[in-house]
Amino acid sequence: MPRVIGRREFTGLALAAAFAAPAAAQTAKPDPQNTLYLETPYGRVVIALRPDLAPKHVERMKQLTREGFYNNVPFHRVIDGFMAQTGDGQYGNGTGGSKYPNLPAEFSKTPFVRGTVGMARSSSPDSANSQFFICYADSAFLNGQYTVVGQVVSGMEYIDKLKKGPKEANGSVPTPDRIVKMQVAADVK
Repeated sequence: MPRVIGRREFTGLALAAAFAAPAAAQTAKPDPQNTLYLETPYGRVVIALRPDLAPKHVERMKQLTREGFYNNVPFHRVIDGFMAQTGDGQYGNGTGGSKYPNLPAEFSKTPFVRGTVGMARSSSPDSANSQFFICYADSAFLNGQYTVVGQVVSGMEYIDKLKKGPKEANGSVPTPDRIVKMQVAADVK
């Protein structure tokens, strides 16, 4: 005979279910076609891409990664408690992009939390190209304003180690850390 559970039991079960879902998601094997290995001077960062949220942006990141565009590119803007930005393979200072045209925004309701990877852009929503950033902390003010392309699933401690300021007049970090190499996991032999 089914029994009625009390509020306290229900709350406990609901909390257990809420924490079990993210744990199960973290143990799921990542799709190698939509996983990036970003090698920093400190270690490997694994990024699970989200083609379900931003298919055009994910394809661009994979295309540029496969072309070697991101290799040796500096983290030109690193703000403690906010984010680390990179991906300017043209000039390395945050003013450049790739040889490809800018992408239309693919905003979603997915929140910017610690480890979220988003596409950098100018004031125009349709200006993302090659630059991306990784959030150090929850950044709700970015929600719905920038395209979410992925989430760091391991190696966030290496992003935490990236050199931060003092900033130069143009906002860049003197002698910044660089991406050693970036690869699509499916391409790694």
